[in-house]
Amino acid sequence: MAKKSKPKFDPKAFLAKADGGVTVSRYGKGQVVFTQGEPADAIFYILEGRIKIAVISAQGKEAVIAFLKAGDFIGEGCLTGRPRRLSTAMAVTDSVVTRVDRSTMARLLRDEPSFSELFTTHLLSRTLRVEEDLVDQLFNSSEKRLARALLLLANFGKDGKPEPVIAKVSQETLADMVGTTRSRVSHFMNKFRELGYINYNGDLEVHSSLLDAVLHEKPQIRAPR
Repeated sequence: MAKKSKPKFDPKAFLAKADGGVTVSRYGKGQVVFTQGEPADAIFYILEGRIKIAVISAQGKEAVIAFLKAGDFIGEGCLTGRPRRLSTAMAVTDSVVTRVDRSTMARLLRDEPSFSELFTTHLLSRTLRVEEDLVDQLFNSSEKRLARALLLLANFGKDGKPEPVIAKVSQETLADMVGTTRSRVSHFMNKFRELGYINYNGDLEVHSSLLDAVLHEKPQIRAPR
């Protein structure tokens, strides 16, 4: 007799059945989930939509750290005892987010191995992403960094299905992500459009040809020598 496969763990259903300490909220585009400097007392799990994570300097300059999507956790630093938020989380599309109190999260991780495994996988993926971002900033040209940022926003190279049409992201935000100027981003975006890598008329559509260009180091997108 064939052995039945184990049902895939569903974090959304699991959190919905948690005994206290869990709430679900809807955020419209531009609404803040949490703010830099406020008490870090909960972790959030994105059910729907996209969330922008950014840090604001003392001079008021914003640096975008990441765009996260459904299935990602945010605010996990509170589990390390960090008392305050180091960043601000804001919805860039209409979003649904589950909030889990810090003590409840600790209990769920302790009591449910499948949930603990899911969360550990998330932390490892986030660590690898940070390392990749550092290498990207150190060794790649601003053109290639922009290409990588667009591919990440569109979810290319991930286990999930690519989402080539991206919610509107300003060139200023892309410049912050890449670490260059808005004029350089505008130049490269026009270039990518001319090469057929993207469509960019209000909405942004990323084609798989951009991934091919990055992976095969075509002359139009190359790291500096």
